[in-house]
Amino acid sequence: MELKNKKVILAVSGSIAAYKTAFLMRLLIKAGAEVKIIMTPAATDFITPLTLSTLSKNPVHSNVSSGEGWNNHVELGLWADAMVVAPATANTLAGMANGLCNNMLLAVYLSARCPVFFAPAMDLDMWTHPATQNNINKLQEYGNHLIPVGHGELASGLVGAGRMAEPEDIVNMLAEYWLKEETEQDLAGKKALVTSGPTHEAIDPVRFIGNRSTGRMGVSLAEELARRGAEVTLVTGPVSIQAKGKNIKTISVKSAQEMYEASIACFPEMDIAIMAAAVADYTPKTVSATKVKKKAGDMSIELKRTKDIAYELGQLKKTGQITVGFALETNNELENAGKKLKKKNFDFIVLNSLNDKGAGFQHNTNKVTLIDQAGNIEAHELKSKQQVAKDIVNYFAKIKKSSES
Repeated sequence: MELKNKKVILAVSGSIAAYKTAFLMRLLIKAGAEVKIIMTPAATDFITPLTLSTLSKNPVHSNVSSGEGWNNHVELGLWADAMVVAPATANTLAGMANGLCNNMLLAVYLSARCPVFFAPAMDLDMWTHPATQNNINKLQEYGNHLIPVGHGELASGLVGAGRMAEPEDIVNMLAEYWLKEETEQDLAGKKALVTSGPTHEAIDPVRFIGNRSTGRMGVSLAEELARRGAEVTLVTGPVSIQAKGKNIKTISVKSAQEMYEASIACFPEMDIAIMAAAVADYTPKTVSATKVKKKAGDMSIELKRTKDIAYELGQLKKTGQITVGFALETNNELENAGKKLKKKNFDFIVLNSLNDKGAGFQHNTNKVTLIDQAGNIEAHELKSKQQVAKDIVNYFAKIKKSSES
């Protein structure tokens, strides 16, 4: 178990299993990690902050503010290489899954840019309840890592699933994760541009033309590229989710023109550009400085074409640079994607169809087909967007390796 120089946040919520955190922390420190502790107020009923502070040699935080001032949850989230929520109660899981922020633990979780591991601990009926299972699925879809529960006698006297994993198993899972990370740094030294999310084309100060893109696919791609060592620039339209990763630089934009300018500016130094954004093809020709009032009869808005970012980058592409596009189609999918591949000079294109259930906008899953310039077609089953991102980055890595050999 080697965790030398790793920075770990150990987040403790209110469960009888909290007694295990003293052993867990000792093992983390023994393996070489630096540990900082966050507790929910309920957790302090099961194990004292003094115990954990003494063992970790760091202050324990249980409130966003204290007598000593404001405890900066953002700084903690940026400091850590990993956050481990152990034990994670049903209540804490629900808060994490649904974006609640009523204690220090949840505030740090929502600010964390590092991998998050969670070790549930609860009674059998709570564990098997559909609401709990739904929250666990959500957390995994967000890219968090489940530490499986154990089976045995529970605090209620029931026997079944719901026991928090043993401290040794948690430390082993962290060690295995980082070992895998270190062996998968195949994109170290590479620079990547990812565009993500929708664009909002203003009609007036209140209204805009947009689409239903959530940005999940682009964020998943940025995180996978960063995980494998790339330095990532994520140019994203208005979205509610953020990419986690210390080597991800995020540039937030609103309009297609702003996304074009940001992408053009950074593209020359990139090794790869993945155009995952759903950029508006048209924008209002004129934008009213004041809110457009409702009038009798119909209203028409004159539109003009936006800059085709993918096409422009395809024309600027130099030897050694790889560009990847997306094609969301409703009919003649392969034919339309093939035309787009050639026209925009992509090295390969990611096709998804709105005819496939669970694919496209507003889903945590996607079903894609990868098509390259040589006519190779690689079809994939419906997967989480994190898994799809791995397939896309694997395809890029394969092309890059082939071009450099």
